[in-house]
Amino acid sequence: MASRRRAVVSCDMINEIVIAPEVDAAVADSKPVVALESTLIAHGLPYPRNIETWETMEEAVRVNGALPATIGVIEGLIRVGLRSAEIERLARGGPDVLKVSRRDLGFAVSRGLD
Repeated sequence: MASRRRAVVSCDMINEIVIAPEVDAAVADSKPVVALESTLIAHGLPYPRNIETWETMEEAVRVNGALPATIGVIEGLIRVGLRSAEIERLARGGPDVLKVSRRDLGFAVSRGLD
């Protein structure tokens, strides 16, 4: 199943949000989903500790009956439910990965940045 794109209009700008199929299905079935931000992976800890911590966080969510959905910006797309390869990309990206807040989101999306 392919990821679904959902267009969102915000501040007169159209952004793309890519929702992972398993996240989309869980929401459609009213199953619990826990959003995890990717800041810890990209900026909080050095590699490989950041990956180990992410795996621990995701496992804690799963053990408690919910689906983890890590959120991040990859190539200018807001992604909900990052895949392992995308997590690895952010974890190894170092200073090339932006620390994106609401203030920077439009910039990151318009420039196609991580």
